[in-house]
Amino acid sequence: MDTIRLHDAGAAVEDVQQRLVTAGYLGEEALTGVFDEATAAALRAFAAKLRLPATDELDEKTWAALVDASFNLGDRTLYLRMPYFHGADVAQLQQALGALGFAYGERDGIFGAHTELALRKFQTNMGLPSDGIAGAYTYAALRNLSHSWEGKEAAHVPRTLGFARAADVLESHAVVLFGTDGFTRQVASRMSNLSLATNPASKMVSADALSVPPDDSMLLVQVTLPQVGSTAAPGAEAPRVAYADEGTLGLRLQSALGAARDERAPRPARIVVELPGEMWEDAGADRSAQHFAITLLDALCSAL
Repeated sequence: MDTIRLHDAGAAVEDVQQRLVTAGYLGEEALTGVFDEATAAALRAFAAKLRLPATDELDEKTWAALVDASFNLGDRTLYLRMPYFHGADVAQLQQALGALGFAYGERDGIFGAHTELALRKFQTNMGLPSDGIAGAYTYAALRNLSHSWEGKEAAHVPRTLGFARAADVLESHAVVLFGTDGFTRQVASRMSNLSLATNPASKMVSADALSVPPDDSMLLVQVTLPQVGSTAAPGAEAPRVAYADEGTLGLRLQSALGAARDERAPRPARIVVELPGEMWEDAGADRSAQHFAITLLDALCSAL
């Protein structure tokens, strides 16, 4: 973005002013579309609160912080990824989860692994799909419970990471994830991103991130769709696992891994996971890809 300076005017300045109003640093009457002294003073106060350099100019770093501060809970779908989501809406989500008794770590406004685990526990408690994605249904459940968490402090409960993905399995197993079409490549890429967001030392990567061919010590996990054939050569078919029935997916993957690692099986070891399609329930394409990535990665870690 271009730097905005004192006396500049236009839609961009009005956007800045609106965000300062949302963040509580400017009054509605100051929405003039002109970067005047009142706007500059509000910007200085905002920068001081975040320990940013005091300035009468809006640069890219301050703008990014202002955008983060202007998000409210429910404005966007949140989930674990790298780089992490961060902003006022994440801090609000953490406050709500903590007040309801779900430990999330530090209230830092960063959607990390601890926040994801707290969200998954909340979703399980509410009978929602426990995929760690804060979307419409999760926000509706939080709104229905607003009387129980708004304005209240987080409960002091120990912070733990108990799900399979949080174990050292991510850095103990070299796994290459790949798909053979646009959607399955997206799922594989999201699985890799998610594993790194959970543990930066993760050895689970998508094939697109490899700079050299996989060696025999690696496990290849191919994500595919129905009716999409294996890429293996004739006589070298890999164990194939249907994604259906998430509850038993980990056990079925464990069996497939055992077969793939048999000393008589081709190397590198490879398994194929067949998704039910490109849509999960009534979710959109991005939400579906993220849901499949989360649940498949968790099941794979559990199996390993």
